[in-house]
Amino acid sequence: MMESLTGKTMIVTGGARGIGRAYALALARAGGNLVIADVLDATNVVEEIRDEGGNAVSTITDISNEESNREMAATATDAYGRIDVLINNAAMFSETTRGPFNEVTVDEWDQAFAVNVRGVWLSCCAVYPQMIKQGGGKIINVASNTCYKGTIGFPHYVASKSAILGLTRCLATELGRDGITVNVLSPDLIPDPTQRPTDAASDEIVVAGRPLKRTQTAEDMIGTMLYLCSSASDFVTGQSLLVNGGAYLH
Repeated sequence: MMESLTGKTMIVTGGARGIGRAYALALARAGGNLVIADVLDATNVVEEIRDEGGNAVSTITDISNEESNREMAATATDAYGRIDVLINNAAMFSETTRGPFNEVTVDEWDQAFAVNVRGVWLSCCAVYPQMIKQGGGKIINVASNTCYKGTIGFPHYVASKSAILGLTRCLATELGRDGITVNVLSPDLIPDPTQRPTDAASDEIVVAGRPLKRTQTAEDMIGTMLYLCSSASDFVTGQSLLVNGGAYLH
């Protein structure tokens, strides 16, 4: 039985919609105190959590900006006095231009790395002092199954998410002495027609190639996320967990 997360303070970046919203709602239902950090207004998610009796605050955060990350961490400590979990979910994905590798613009390539790699690093840097003060914490970096498949069409996204695998291993090795675990959680394609109309066609191909032949949903990620946030995973660090219905056997 999964333990309660009551009293734990959890930051979810990119929590205003999509998978991040699903993470925030599930963690709040498990008893966590949520900080939802996003470039978008997450007031609606905060209200949804509070309506269910949970605790949540939100903050406008650009994870690619150092000061914005510091403000995110300060919001958490001001509201709840601690930071137990950081979920680095925010990423540049829907906004990426799809096409041949040599047609990606330099500006878009740099933007993908600024958000997806520098942003994750800066978020980790921002929460680190508080986790040190507490004697530990958990960092969960969200990557992608595309790293393992070599998915074509948006190499800047795949390359940036692949960098998260290496960053996570470095941080896990360095921060273990501080009682901080760092792991990767990788979803497969979770269609969002409102953001990406082409997902329906892509999903048919993905479903055909996986042992569990159905569309993946945000809710499919919840059990593994709860595990990584709880003490059940206290001796797990530097690992990559793929939740993909068997689309890639890792």
